[in-house]
Amino acid sequence: MDLSVKIGSGTLPNPVGVASGTFGYGSEYEKLIDVSALGAIFTKAITLEPRAGNEIPRIVETPAGILNSIGLANVGVEKFLKEKMEWLSKMPCAVVANIAGSSEEEYCRVMEKLETCQSIWGYEVNISCPNVKHGGLAFGTDPQQVQRLTGSLRKLTSKPLIVKLTPNVTDITVIAKAAQDSGADAVSCINTLVGMVIDVKKKAPVLPMKTGGLSGPAIRPVGVAMTYRVSRAVSIPVIGIGGIMNTDDALQYMLAGASAIQIGTGNFIDPKIATTILQGISDYMREENLQKITELHGNF
Repeated sequence: MDLSVKIGSGTLPNPVGVASGTFGYGSEYEKLIDVSALGAIFTKAITLEPRAGNEIPRIVETPAGILNSIGLANVGVEKFLKEKMEWLSKMPCAVVANIAGSSEEEYCRVMEKLETCQSIWGYEVNISCPNVKHGGLAFGTDPQQVQRLTGSLRKLTSKPLIVKLTPNVTDITVIAKAAQDSGADAVSCINTLVGMVIDVKKKAPVLPMKTGGLSGPAIRPVGVAMTYRVSRAVSIPVIGIGGIMNTDDALQYMLAGASAIQIGTGNFIDPKIATTILQGISDYMREENLQKITELHGNF
């Protein structure tokens, strides 16, 4: 069977990746899972300067998932290249650098520095970040900002460029089209939903930042629906993310139109979940007599 997935100028060995922020820099999991079997590692978000992140607590459980308010804590691009890429460059799977910033210029400077590393397969652009130069609204909620940012980054690289869509918009297809029209090779669908948990005894939100990003099983139906809509609105590949906890969840995304998937919260529960799901997808294809992963898309 052919499990490979073509995205822009690159090809993933298989469709199963691990989502940014849930797998560290990869080496944290090397004693728990055969990392080389993955299709891709999407790194923790990388910013220009190191970030300590938000105040603790940063994570709180919900009935069907978790809220996180990590605040893009990371070592910064210089330390990432010096300390983290040494291990990542030895991996046969694709290394996708997730980049973030508070301005278009910052995103571009991060990518310019990362472009010096040949081992980076491609980039995933986190557009859920607030744009400090435009009133603090997230880049991903304004199609014009998405188009401008994607276009600027496209000029800096020939590697696969993936834009990670926020679900916190009225019409996600408008944002997806803006990314495609300005040069994105694929879109990741979806980032976390905004949520809040309140401590009724303290009469205050549990998270110091008040709200956080909701992930886990609770958002899977939303992610599947948005993947379905986006995959029919654009011609570039869609990477499905959100609440994938087993093979059935992954298959739902792929039948909805996803070319590949990312596993996030599930990594915290079962470090081997990605390889288990990859085997499950292979078994399903064998049962359905499918020869290529591209045959998995639904026709509904």
